[in-house]
Amino acid sequence: MTTPAAHPRTVPAARLTSFGHGGGCACKIPPGALEDVVAGLVGAPVADPAGELMVGLDDGDDAAAVRIRDDIAIVSTADFFTPVVDDPYDWGRIAAANALSDVYAMGGTPLVAVNLLCWPTGALPYETAAEVLRGGRDVAGAAGCHVAGGHSVDDPEPKFGMAVTGTADPARLMRNDAGRAGIPLSLTKPLGIGMLNCLHKNTGTPIPQAVDAMTRLNAGAARDALAAGITCATDVTGFGLLGHLFKMARASGVSAVIDAAAVPYLDGARQALRDGYVSGGTRRNLDWVRPHLRSAAGEDELLLLADAQTSGGLLVAGEVPGAPVIGELVAADPHDGSIITVR
Repeated sequence: MTTPAAHPRTVPAARLTSFGHGGGCACKIPPGALEDVVAGLVGAPVADPAGELMVGLDDGDDAAAVRIRDDIAIVSTADFFTPVVDDPYDWGRIAAANALSDVYAMGGTPLVAVNLLCWPTGALPYETAAEVLRGGRDVAGAAGCHVAGGHSVDDPEPKFGMAVTGTADPARLMRNDAGRAGIPLSLTKPLGIGMLNCLHKNTGTPIPQAVDAMTRLNAGAARDALAAGITCATDVTGFGLLGHLFKMARASGVSAVIDAAAVPYLDGARQALRDGYVSGGTRRNLDWVRPHLRSAAGEDELLLLADAQTSGGLLVAGEVPGAPVIGELVAADPHDGSIITVR
C-alpha cells in the first residue's frame, strides 16, 4: 500500500512515541492480570439473545463470534493502542491492520469498522489526528472494509484503533481451542517487531522492515489457512508467540513443541535485543509463561519468543503455503506441568 500523492504526510514536531508510556501492543495489561479481571464475566446470562454465542471470553480468543443464521456468524472485535511509530499515517495504518487481524484470525471477512481515538487536544494538532485516521481508512479500504464514524475523547496519551465487525462461516471458524496433537504449527510473519519498535521509541531510528511487517494484512494467510481446512489459529500480538501459543495449547488441552531454530525474525531484531531494547511487556509475557515452560534455550532466545508483537502474523495449527513450520502440537503429559517445550 502506498501513500496517495495528493496527501503529503504531516509529521508533528514532537515525536508521537514520546507521548505514550508504552508502544503498540506492548502496552497491554499483563495477560495473567487481565484473565483475573475478566474472570467474572464468563458465562453471564443474556435475556432473549439474538444469536448463539459461539466464541466468547472463555479461552481469550481473538474475537467474539455469534451465529445469527446456520450459514452466518457475526465476528466482532476492538483493538487500540498508544503510538508505536512517530509517523502518524503509519501509526494509523498499523493500528487498522492490527484490528482487522482479529477478524482474519477467526477466518472471517471484515465488513465495517468504527474509529476509536484518544487525543491530547492541547499537545498535538488536530491535523496530526487527521493523518492517523487517514492511515486507518486507507488500510481498511484496501481490505474492503468500510470505515463509518467512531468515537473520540480528550486524553493526555494518544491512542488509536478500531472496533471491527465481520462475518464468517460458522462451520469454518478458526479458533484457539481447536488444536489437536500431531498437527504442525506455522507462523505467517517473522517475530522481532517489539524489539525493533522499542529501538525506534528510544532512538528515533526509522525501522522500515518493522513498518512493512505491521502494515501487511493477514487476509492472504487467513484465506490460505481456510483453503487448507485449518480450524485452529490465533494472531501473535501483545502476548508474544509464547503467550499466544500457551493460550492456544491450554484451550485445546494439548502441549506444544517449538523448534527455536525454525522461528523467523526480522532483520535487526537480534541486534536490538543485544543492545537492550526489550519492552516491559515482553518481560511480563515471559514471566507469565515461564511456570509452564520447559527449555534449554538461553534467556535471550526466550525473550525473542516472548517479544510483544504489534500487528504480528497468524500462528496456525496446520501448514500454510509459504509459511515456515516452527513446531507442532503434541499430546499433553499428565505427569508434566509444562505446556510448551522449546528445543
